Amino acid sequence: MVLDNQGLVTLLGLFVFKHFVGDFVLQNTRHIEGKYVYGRLSGIEHSLHHGVLTFCVLIPFTTLITAAVMGLIDLLLHYHIDYFKVRFGPRDSRKHSYWVWFGADQMLHHLTYIAIVFKIQ
Repeated sequence: MVLDNQGLVTLLGLFVFKHFVGDFVLQNTRHIEGKYVYGRLSGIEHSLHHGVLTFCVLIPFTTLITAAVMGLIDLLLHYHIDYFKVRFGPRDSRKHSYWVWFGADQMLHHLTYIAIVFKIQ
């Protein structure tokens, strides 16, 4: 499907909203703590929220198979981006470097959404 400019802006806006819901509304302390251990179910659950939300965002714009594949890709990338941030980044939010890592994490998530939109075009 080829989207016009309005469709592209709408889809990207939906991804920004989806990210807000997944990272700031649905995420809880258990999810955050689960990210520190690779493979812990609570960390995976957080990324599963993102995969399902991506699937839901894409349903009106592409086929169910493509939406499911992109949801799975988002789940996997989201999990590993978050894990890399907590594994190698600082944990003290009073440090400038914490916010640099946090910003890089958010940027990578949004670049994922841009890549997904590009791929379904």
